[in-house]
Amino acid sequence: MIDPAVPLHRQAKRHDEPRLRACGLTWPIALVVLVLLLPIVSVLGQLLLPDQGSWTHLRQTLLSDYIVNSLLLMAIVGIGVPVIGSGTAWLTTLCRFPGQGLFAWALVLPLAVPGYVVAYAYTDFLDAAGPLQRAALGWRYGDYWFPEIRSLSGAAALLILVLYPYVYLLARAAFLQQSVCMLEVGRTLGYRPWSLFFEVALPLARPGIAAGTALALMETLADYGTVSFFGVQTLTTGIVRAFTSFGDKIAAAQLAVLLLVAALALLILERWSRSRKQFHHTTGRYSGLPQFRLTGARALLALLACGLPLALGFLLPAVILLWMWLDQSSGAVAPRFFVWAWNSFSLSAITALLAIAIGLLLAYGLRQRGNRLLAELSRLASMGYAIPGTVIAVGTIIPLTLFDRALSSLLTDLFGYSDGLLLSGSIVALVYAYLVRFLSISLNTLDASLTKIRYSLDEAARTLGRSPTSILATVHAPLLKSGLATAALLVFVDVMKELPATLLLRPFNRDTLAVQAHNMASDERLADAGLPSLTIVAVGILPVILLSRAIARGRPGV
Repeated sequence: MIDPAVPLHRQAKRHDEPRLRACGLTWPIALVVLVLLLPIVSVLGQLLLPDQGSWTHLRQTLLSDYIVNSLLLMAIVGIGVPVIGSGTAWLTTLCRFPGQGLFAWALVLPLAVPGYVVAYAYTDFLDAAGPLQRAALGWRYGDYWFPEIRSLSGAAALLILVLYPYVYLLARAAFLQQSVCMLEVGRTLGYRPWSLFFEVALPLARPGIAAGTALALMETLADYGTVSFFGVQTLTTGIVRAFTSFGDKIAAAQLAVLLLVAALALLILERWSRSRKQFHHTTGRYSGLPQFRLTGARALLALLACGLPLALGFLLPAVILLWMWLDQSSGAVAPRFFVWAWNSFSLSAITALLAIAIGLLLAYGLRQRGNRLLAELSRLASMGYAIPGTVIAVGTIIPLTLFDRALSSLLTDLFGYSDGLLLSGSIVALVYAYLVRFLSISLNTLDASLTKIRYSLDEAARTLGRSPTSILATVHAPLLKSGLATAALLVFVDVMKELPATLLLRPFNRDTLAVQAHNMASDERLADAGLPSLTIVAVGILPVILLSRAIARGRPGV
């Protein structure tokens, strides 16, 4: 029925969206979210427990170094990442120069390389005994000055090289969606390409750049492999040391609280920056973007600006690792390489399948706009990606250990038999931590895919007597094959690369490629670390290319 008191366009929108006030999925979604939030709650709960001595020692000796180094690392990365990411995004989007089409997708490739892999490669290459100083300089160590790669500044530089694609992807997406009218007005006012970039395009792309920088800073906080290999003491290395060396879960959890607060502060700051102003279009029609053709010296500078990050962040590390493996190991494969590869593959596959199943359930909860409870619960589940792996690992092992102890005590009392570490000593703990950490990737991907399905299909299914659960299984799931595959692939690759959570929670004799690469590099067996590292990089290439091309398809004609 048409209500004359309500504008027609609002009535059409209201009719198109399902008016669901109750849903049979409320309790399952609530249970899933509570389980996913349990590690965070358990970490916060450790603040109420008495100190066992380690925390006092850490607070008096190392805590200030942990905090200062973490802040310095974030400050350097927070400057370098937006500069490289936004600059290269502008060049590949609105400028034409030799190689521009190649750089448009290739600049994303460093995202496939974990920071610790780049650290292993450059350490051997740039050390005093490395090929660069020996071959290029020919002097003895001490006769000259050369930057120290194993330092805080070295770690920050390498993290910038692998994390700038976060800003590049979001800034490029923002530039692709910008209004041609705004850019044309700037050109009529006499703005040259770089003036147009700084005065018009950059302010309009600020939300995307801020979001990409926040993601890069979260990854910097979460990094363990790079900073530990370079001997930089951060909050993450402190958590691992308290957990493994001191065996003090309470001290590890108390350090984890600091890291958790920092990560959540970044998340809140990023969302606040987006909510202050609105950056949107008044039309869904797009014209071709203006193109600035660069020639001569300008084309060469653009080529260098795009080529150096790609070469230093992806090509050179890959070549160094391949050369080390072939030169020092003669291309030999370690006897247990395929066991490590299978462990990585199986853990990644199990997590990816569970992530898309749970992500689909939660994304469907977000779709039920008439049910605010489901929407808020689903958003809570997406907090995991902002939380470092070390924090989630500590928060995972605490409740699982308590459950194992209670179950073991119960079985001993009833049957005189103990099952040992049923959950905390198995891959259950690992998969659980992975789901908490990476479920938001699946959720956000599937939520974006669901928004492309018209609500009229839901209404039609409901008129046929289908329940919300049945609609999800029979209507939405078949239409989401592409989104499901993309979500599974992204989660799979992130699990393959994850180091700190795997290092803390892996069962005995269940090493992965990431763990073995870290162990071998820590033992200075960099040649042996080459093949596991290259395998992780190779697996990560496909999804980042697909992601880059998906963003490019966001504007017709690009």
